[in-house]
Amino acid sequence: MKIFLLIIVILTFLVLLRLILLSFRRSPQPAIANRVSDSDWASGGLSTMEMPRRVNTSGRLSGKVALVTGAGSGIGRAIAIAFAEQGARVALVGRRKLPLDAVAAEIGENAIAIPGDMSKKEDIERVVRETVAHFGHLHVLVNNAAALVAGTAESHSEAEWDETFDTNVKGLWLLSRAALPHMRKAGKGSIVNIGSVVGLVGAKNRVAYCGSKGAVTIMTKAMALDHAHEQIRVNCIAPGIVDTELVAKFVNNAPDPEAMRKQRVALHPLGRFGQPEDIAHAAVYLASDESAWVTGIALPVDGGYTAV
Repeated sequence: MKIFLLIIVILTFLVLLRLILLSFRRSPQPAIANRVSDSDWASGGLSTMEMPRRVNTSGRLSGKVALVTGAGSGIGRAIAIAFAEQGARVALVGRRKLPLDAVAAEIGENAIAIPGDMSKKEDIERVVRETVAHFGHLHVLVNNAAALVAGTAESHSEAEWDETFDTNVKGLWLLSRAALPHMRKAGKGSIVNIGSVVGLVGAKNRVAYCGSKGAVTIMTKAMALDHAHEQIRVNCIAPGIVDTELVAKFVNNAPDPEAMRKQRVALHPLGRFGQPEDIAHAAVYLASDESAWVTGIALPVDGGYTAV
């Protein structure tokens, strides 16, 4: 009899234990503060807090229209091609028509060549009108056109000073001013200014160029603050010495070109000049929605030049 009762007690205990375990399994999980479901994250449907949306990295500029100045060669050409490869339609702007036409032919139907002088107000306003007339929108502006004349405060002529600042500073301002209403209409936009490391740290025998690129750096920050509330981002890339036609001309005109090249390369801890594509990669990032929370920066892409 005792054995029978013991068996009944054990079975009752096991049944109760199983019921307790089942009740724990069925209990709802405690809420986690600010928990975000996969569907909310993907759709961006978050009412209480803003979270970054997942970014589709194929066709990173798909659906965007970009205007790139100085697009016939060097950094501008590389940026225009990289933008097109990532799905953007691109207006190629520069003083020389033939190089622009060559880049447009290389890109294909998603590019249009628009010759213009970025130191002249009437040309600036015209290229923006033609871009919007052809593509319907304007989302991205790359201010890349630049003038570089070597000199000191004493050696520069007034004409050299004016040429440098008219293109590098006044032209950037006028073109940005012309583009902003179209970005505002689109609901957001990105302006990428091509500055220089010498706009951050200075250099010998480049006083006008350094002054103009320093202005580009601080204008970038001021414009970023002015237009952040409109979701128009403004950033600056500060390249080191990049292997372009302009740099080649300066090196080749030196008394000892090989020595000049070695001396300039030595300024970069990574041991080489930059390539136009190095700058283009950064421009794609700043033009894309991947950098949606980035504005007002001066990004050195310089092989370590400014780290020394």
